[in-house]
Amino acid sequence: MRARSLILIVIALVLAGGTAMLARAWLVAQRPTLAAASPLALPQPAKSVLVTRAAVQRGQILRSEDLAWQPWPDGATDKSYVLLGSRTPESFSGSVARLPLGPGEPVTETKLVKPGDRGFLAAVLRPGMRAISVPITATSGISGFVFPGDFVDILITESLATGSNNGPGQGQLDRRAAETVLHDVRVIGIDQKLEGNPGEAVVGHTATLEVTPKQGEIIELASEIGKLSLSLRSLRPEEGEEAAPQQTAADSEATLEPPTFTLDSEVSPLLAKPRGSGNGGAGPVTILRGGSKSGEAVASQPASKGS
Repeated sequence: MRARSLILIVIALVLAGGTAMLARAWLVAQRPTLAAASPLALPQPAKSVLVTRAAVQRGQILRSEDLAWQPWPDGATDKSYVLLGSRTPESFSGSVARLPLGPGEPVTETKLVKPGDRGFLAAVLRPGMRAISVPITATSGISGFVFPGDFVDILITESLATGSNNGPGQGQLDRRAAETVLHDVRVIGIDQKLEGNPGEAVVGHTATLEVTPKQGEIIELASEIGKLSLSLRSLRPEEGEEAAPQQTAADSEATLEPPTFTLDSEVSPLLAKPRGSGNGGAGPVTILRGGSKSGEAVASQPASKGS
């Protein structure tokens, strides 16, 4: 009787163990089906949304490096968000922020104004500033590598009627001079685009600049005096110099840098310096003091335009 009981117990344990193993295998096989049937069982894969890398101010011109892709929960995406695969950050380059954007904020069409859209210039201009356009060429426009958002200096190349040359027996000679009339001017538009091979620029014919009313008058007058050129500035401040904050028109009026100039005689030693253009124009001067006279050499100052 005891042997029969032990045999029945062993058989029951074997059956129970086999049943448990079969049940476990069935649950493992059914897990993918259960997960698909219940969306809340497993987290859904995130989608990538185009966002800003850092804070963007109103009127700021965007560059492709200002934007980045960030994973975003599928259930939290909005139809206005830009999803990975639909657009590229480069397609938003040159657009202007219509509203301030915080770091990591999704980019939408309603928050940006693209070049050519109505109200583009009004959105890009800072309070108190004006927009003025200047003609450019392949040389004056730095071979087409000046883009919206860059900062430039404005140069003018002009002719100076100085009368006769200092050399004996020589007639009238028109001199040349180059002058930097404005510094740190922001470019807000240019009629050029990148096409073809990457990095190959197509030069535009007009550059639109953001200036104060006074700077606009200077540029307009300078364009009538001589040929204008753009000199591209680095986006990084000089060593020991902090990046300049955005200024209003009143601030810019008060901080106009004095113009600098270079005469043709400083470039070529074959050209004699005009009279009164430095040590080269110095000469003996007779000074009368009572009944006596003496000769002294007096160094003159650099000649001004039109002298």
